[in-house]
Amino acid sequence: YLNKEKEKEKKNLNQWWVFKKGVSWKNPDGLNTKLSEIYNNPVTHISWYDAIAYAKWAGKRLPTEAEYEYAMRGGNKNTMYPWGNDKIDIKKVQGNFFQGEFPYANTNEDGFEKVAPVMSYKPNAYGLYDISGNVWEWTMDWYSAKYYSELQNTISKNPIGPNETYEVYSNKATNKVVRGGSFLCNDSWCSGYRNARRMRLSPDSGMEHLGFRLVKDVIIN
Repeated sequence: YLNKEKEKEKKNLNQWWVFKKGVSWKNPDGLNTKLSEIYNNPVTHISWYDAIAYAKWAGKRLPTEAEYEYAMRGGNKNTMYPWGNDKIDIKKVQGNFFQGEFPYANTNEDGFEKVAPVMSYKPNAYGLYDISGNVWEWTMDWYSAKYYSELQNTISKNPIGPNETYEVYSNKATNKVVRGGSFLCNDSWCSGYRNARRMRLSPDSGMEHLGFRLVKDVIIN
């Protein structure tokens, strides 16, 4: 990600990103950083397919979108954020977000310009760290713009998501849901740290503010 110059069109997303040779989950900044120096950072530059493959190897899975939001709320009802309803700019730092005038200048009031080590901020009520902010996280679900409107007149317990992508702007899009926001989220553009905020990306995407966490089913005898 590159901070934009003010004279450039804000909505031209092609000017926000640059391809960098040699970047990978092992070398997320492209500077050949030692793995021992980033062990406490969330893994990034991971596509949905990569996350699925790792989950299978680990005997776990990605959370559904509904599970992610449930975990994000931490047992609280009708709250806007994992920490409650206090606006993000009137309370002490709650996570790794973009402070300042987005997307031009990050003031780094939270202590980090980009990714932060895990557990840099307090967990939510379920004890989950970085459930909001730092990096977006993959879920299992396909993204459908109409899925929740289709559910509104039904009773659905732990919905598992739609069977395919539906985008208003394109019938050829193929996207998976990402949740939780990232260090690039700012109220003026993307309030991804809100409990109900949804975003989507092509499953082959891999960027410096995109990662994942896994869940494991509990078998009750």
